[in-house]
Amino acid sequence: MVVADALEEMAIDGRQGNEGIALFLGRDNNGAAEVTHLVKLRGPGLEKYPDQISIHSSLLNEVTDVALSNKVRLIGQVHSHGPGYGISLSYTDRTYGIKTPYYLSLVAPDYALSSAPLRSWGAHVFMEKQGYVRLNAAEADRRLRIVVGASVPVITVGAENGN
Repeated sequence: MVVADALEEMAIDGRQGNEGIALFLGRDNNGAAEVTHLVKLRGPGLEKYPDQISIHSSLLNEVTDVALSNKVRLIGQVHSHGPGYGISLSYTDRTYGIKTPYYLSLVAPDYALSSAPLRSWGAHVFMEKQGYVRLNAAEADRRLRIVVGASVPVITVGAENGN
């Protein structure tokens, strides 16, 4: 399941007191984005800290290569914030994050270590003229659909051995 796999991935870093991240690959499906793959990032192109994540361009290039080989594209991400940081995008997220129309950026609270339901996460969509817009709970419920029991392939990018 996409959400459970993403939480598990982010919690690895959360247990060390750092933000974690997972990327979503997918495609447009009748005006909605459909997640087809979950991407775990590894290797020296990824730096994780208590209050930020840095992804080197070479690692994003590898993600692009994987997306192209699967005939999909990068459509979003989920990353965690630590206790006290909230679920809004930080200045760093807004300034240095991926800025492409309709890109989804979810923020899981408490370094993804709590059992907070998806509706309590921050849900943000990049809009070309407005930048990132945070969806209120009703809008997020309307626009984000989780298919119970659905699973997608998990791909590890960045380290030859996948660790």
